[in-house]
Amino acid sequence: MLVFLLGASFATISCMRHAETLYYSRIDSPAGKLLLGASERGLRFLQFGGELPRRRKNELWIESPQMLRPYQEQLNAYFRGELREFTCRLDLEGTEFQKKCWNALLRIPYGKTCSYGDIARQVGRPRSFRAVGQANHNNPIAIIVPCHRVINSSGTLGGYGGGLEVKQMLLTLENSQPLKSQGDLLISPPV
Repeated sequence: MLVFLLGASFATISCMRHAETLYYSRIDSPAGKLLLGASERGLRFLQFGGELPRRRKNELWIESPQMLRPYQEQLNAYFRGELREFTCRLDLEGTEFQKKCWNALLRIPYGKTCSYGDIARQVGRPRSFRAVGQANHNNPIAIIVPCHRVINSSGTLGGYGGGLEVKQMLLTLENSQPLKSQGDLLISPPV
């Protein structure tokens, strides 16, 4: 029996030696059920709904609330209004354009918002606001990579993977104020 299992799963065992381990955990939050996943390099995903994303062949997934505890603690502090800037390591995977957009999102200050056009200008593609919207849609690390801080240039919320109610809740939690665009710089509105 053991020989049969070893022989039958040799390809699987061979792939597992080169597999990347991802740890995941599901948590409840004021924004609903969240799924957190991390590699050894940092947080890889934070998604609404708690459903596991499609696994790639070279990934070994292990449920481990202990490995995700530092991320969960920062999220809990954020939801209590005690944390304004996340300090956890991130393991962002995406195209170069997506990573530029996500890094621009990380520069939006707590309590502020900007438009898709503002992000497009920051990444050097001023007419690509729709592509920026698509990059936001594909943001693998909701809340921490704050795509909820991006609104339409008209001041309306636009879309959000967690739903508009969650987006409004996050902006209310942060007491967000719109930012005005001035060229490539984001500036706070006059008080």
